[in-house]
Amino acid sequence: MSFLSTSRNRLVLVLWLVGIHSIVVGFGLIFLPPSYVPFFGFAPFAEKFFPVQGGVFHLVMAVAYIMAAVRPERYPGLIILSFVAKLMAAAFLLTYYILIDRIWMVLFSGVGDALMGLVIYLLYRAFNRETAS
Repeated sequence: MSFLSTSRNRLVLVLWLVGIHSIVVGFGLIFLPPSYVPFFGFAPFAEKFFPVQGGVFHLVMAVAYIMAAVRPERYPGLIILSFVAKLMAAAFLLTYYILIDRIWMVLFSGVGDALMGLVIYLLYRAFNRETAS
């Protein structure tokens, strides 16, 4: 029997991966030198407050994703928060891309967040069905 044979273990793996992704993005936002920002499609900026704030927010969310991964039976609310946060982020990012500014990284992030949220949702449904039976 492999690790990924249960919906619980698949959910745990995805939550860990989403948590690690959030840590990487968080530290990237905090420590990325402003001179690298144009590579991602954004206009250069001098003030780092908002990117650092976004980075800290990603780290806070990483804690929620990882707590949900460690004990999914105990923290169903954190699993729900995980997919709701990803889907809300996707809605914001895709709306911003369509209506405000066509920055490639915003589109890429919006699609990525939508996919992560959808996968978490589907795995959580399967986990609940498996647990109920």
